[in-house]
Amino acid sequence: MTETGSARGAGTTGTGWGTDDPAPTTAPDAAVVHTTTSTPVGLLTVAGGVDGLVGLWFEGHRRGPTRDSLGPRSDVGTGASDFGEVARQLGQYFAGERTAFDLPLAPRGDDFRQRVWAALRTIPHGETRTYGQLAVGLGGVGLARAVGAANALNPLSIVVPCHRVVGAGGALTGYAGGLERKRFLLALEEPAERRESRLF
Repeated sequence: MTETGSARGAGTTGTGWGTDDPAPTTAPDAAVVHTTTSTPVGLLTVAGGVDGLVGLWFEGHRRGPTRDSLGPRSDVGTGASDFGEVARQLGQYFAGERTAFDLPLAPRGDDFRQRVWAALRTIPHGETRTYGQLAVGLGGVGLARAVGAANALNPLSIVVPCHRVVGAGGALTGYAGGLERKRFLLALEEPAERRESRLF
């Protein structure tokens, strides 16, 4: 099948990152390289290092990286970060042919953020969790605000599915890529039987 949204990585790094937001989610690192890829949710900036994928950001991404943190341009990646494979798997995902990503990941963050990002990867395709539910799994409902903060700083959009986290009662809450993209991703992942049940 043709891969919808496959990367063809031309052009320059995405623009529109906020300059008033907190520190970027990656630190300057000469070992990091980046590319861009076109998808149904717009141009994505992909960054990778020797140990794997470091970041995946939307255009206009809140708390996105600074340009000097992305390293030089590369169409192939470096070390364990294979940009061609990232493109292939993203294409499959947007075509509805992939429900989980199989990529080496190397996001930068402290221990708590790493735990939150690991928990995000356990949320099944087509399902959502609340901040409170994630907090309970990480040690207690009192961690909900900290979980929300770590979720907002997830540097690996889509691949680490922070879009599957919703507010109490299923309300859509803030998303670094914008709520329209969050709605799109959740609709893309919605099981066919659930969609069909709303029609009858």
